Amino acid sequence: MNVLVIGSGAVGSFYGALLAKQGVEVSVLARSDYDQVREHGIEIVSPLGNYHFRPHQVVRDAARLWRKPDYVLLCIKVVEAADRVGLLRDAVGPRTAIVLICNGIDIEREIAAAFPDSELISGLAFICVTRTAPGHVWHQAYGKLALGNYPQGASDKVQKLCSLFDAARIDCSPAADITAARWQKCVWNAPFNPLSVLSGGLPTSDILAGQEALVRAIMAEVCAIATVSGHPLADDIIERNIDHTRTMPPYKTSMLLDFEAGRPMETEAILGNAVRAGHWLGVPIPHLETVYGLMKLREAAIAGAHRPRPIRGDRPGG
Repeated sequence: MNVLVIGSGAVGSFYGALLAKQGVEVSVLARSDYDQVREHGIEIVSPLGNYHFRPHQVVRDAARLWRKPDYVLLCIKVVEAADRVGLLRDAVGPRTAIVLICNGIDIEREIAAAFPDSELISGLAFICVTRTAPGHVWHQAYGKLALGNYPQGASDKVQKLCSLFDAARIDCSPAADITAARWQKCVWNAPFNPLSVLSGGLPTSDILAGQEALVRAIMAEVCAIATVSGHPLADDIIERNIDHTRTMPPYKTSMLLDFEAGRPMETEAILGNAVRAGHWLGVPIPHLETVYGLMKLREAAIAGAHRPRPIRGDRPGG
């Protein structure tokens, strides 16, 4: 099997390394850390065992691949500046399955429209993993994957990929309804990602300790949208998310890490699309609306801080 991972960040590096350990030929499309990954590979520190991942091929763009992959794993954040279609264009061959492993609601439609003849697999990673430096990844906890065809189903290619991750000691479940799985992930992402930024950098444990009622209210609104959209979640989904957060190590969310590094945040993919779905379906979501509005103000403040200020001269006669 031949796999291309687009994105040498935490998620792509971690799951690509696991496939390589199972004997899969894994190449990586790297950008900012291309030189580091090409020369030294990627170091993975994990409770599953530390591992040095040396990709089969490291490229800056997919046109330089020796052959088209069987699977291409797109593991980049869904932000406005990301040209996901452009990154995929030269990677996709007649038998290539596109696998999206990323956060967000309704993030598949753009890719499905651009590649109508390709099998599209949508995936979600339930994991605590961080890129600590170029070519260095720290896996702290969890790692479960959910994979399913978009808009629904679980093909032979989905089953094969799941079996490889299972063999690597990662729980990987075929999801016949991947949209429901996305709403399930949003239950956790919608409160903790933005609140970690709006709180000034608190880890998940402190957010839960200080504002559990707010966290639960946001989670309940996400569940309500999912139900009205035809993808009801388990009755105990909120309690399970709260319990898991209590037992996980203090964790900086991916949105907080992006904020601290001055990178674009997934505000629209995680919050904006959920809010728009709630409006379209007529679901009352006051807490989601407020958090989304505050995040847009935070983004506006960041943009304003980076905007050049005019040089003010003295007034005539001053």
